[in-house]
Amino acid sequence: MTSERFSREQSIVVDAPAGCITGWRDGEVIRATGIPYARAGRFEKPVPVLDLGEFEAREWSPSAPQNPAEEPPLFGPELRDLPVNEDCQNLSITLPGDIREGEKLPVIVWIHGGSYVAGAGDSSFSDPARWVTERRVIVVTVSYRLGVLGFLGSSLGPANLGLLDQAEAFRWVRRNISSFGGDAARVTALGESAGADAILHHAAAMGYAILAGREEELFFDRAIALSPPLGIREGRSRMNAVGASVLERRVKKESPIEELLAAQKAIEAASSRFGFAGSMPFGVQYGHDPLPPEGEVLAAWHAIAAKIPLLISSVGTEASFFAHSMPCSRFVRGLPRVGESAYWAFVEYSSRAVFTKGIDFLAHEWAAAGGTSHRAVVPWSVPGNPYGSPHVMDIALLFSRKDSWRSALPFEGATWEEIDRAGAEVRRYLTHFAAGENSHPFTREPRVIRGFAA
Repeated sequence: MTSERFSREQSIVVDAPAGCITGWRDGEVIRATGIPYARAGRFEKPVPVLDLGEFEAREWSPSAPQNPAEEPPLFGPELRDLPVNEDCQNLSITLPGDIREGEKLPVIVWIHGGSYVAGAGDSSFSDPARWVTERRVIVVTVSYRLGVLGFLGSSLGPANLGLLDQAEAFRWVRRNISSFGGDAARVTALGESAGADAILHHAAAMGYAILAGREEELFFDRAIALSPPLGIREGRSRMNAVGASVLERRVKKESPIEELLAAQKAIEAASSRFGFAGSMPFGVQYGHDPLPPEGEVLAAWHAIAAKIPLLISSVGTEASFFAHSMPCSRFVRGLPRVGESAYWAFVEYSSRAVFTKGIDFLAHEWAAAGGTSHRAVVPWSVPGNPYGSPHVMDIALLFSRKDSWRSALPFEGATWEEIDRAGAEVRRYLTHFAAGENSHPFTREPRVIRGFAA
């Protein structure tokens, strides 16, 4: 996409604290895309971009460098030819095309998932246009550093750089979103999988600051964490050390990006012996800026719980997203008589170990600390579909697009109308929470988002 495609009549100019930003009309929405919120040298902490001057925000944000997927994605291919750039600290804003003067809409900041090694804020898979027009919200999508460049501390640079990138994006939103018609006092952080994990750790960092008596800074006012892999957040220091050792042996700070990505694959292979945690070898690291030591994370969550309402959820069969590609689980599933039941028993065990046990625990702890905690489950699936309700299903519904649903394997057997109806229910529920309209108390039994059961 190039700026030459847009005429003057299609231009939208916003005078914000960060500068004079020119966006564009795209059907029923207005977009301002590819806005730099920070910059950083390789393996260095981000520095905020405070003054853009006159900025043409008409290009999609570049994705962070990443290795290509080894298997076709379950929910279909990327439909945009996104650029790739190490300078990936960019965000994009989507707002209703008919926004009125003086209107202040709820703001949702999307932190994409992808095991901290894949994904992009402006992926076609998470295009928020339908949500924005249907529910009158503003959605900000964030790109940030991944893998060895963003989530592996070593002698080459500090840990948690991708997390620090995201923190600068939240600060940018606080400073500037009111100029786009957003309510800067009503910002909801939304993430799925690794993105949800990141949001919860931003909350831990804020709680840690409170415990340390530092000046309070709240990046967001509410948090939605969809399928965070909390079961593998602890006991990762040895795996992190192995990864750092592999990186330091194979590359230098100035090595070509291809060598860095090759080292990343080697780290993934070396991490495979660490069980479930090895399935996500990159992630946040405790005891490194801005996070507390591992033993103090729960206390940090307790310290912030009363200030940030939390919606935390899972899908029906989380681990079926991964099990379908595992040779051992494929073999088990093919066994006569017992194969199918053994396969789903493995999926249930893995789902609980990596996802639902930790989600249940944190939902309870959040409420016990005096916070508002909503525990939900999205069990929607297509009857007879072999994938059930896999990890990422809720996001596929939330951002459902008619031009891509036919290539989504877990949707096979459903009509577009059925998918769109389920997606509308997800959008309704999450919007109500972001607007502060959901107030049901925490219960130990997950709240099923009605209309999702197949």
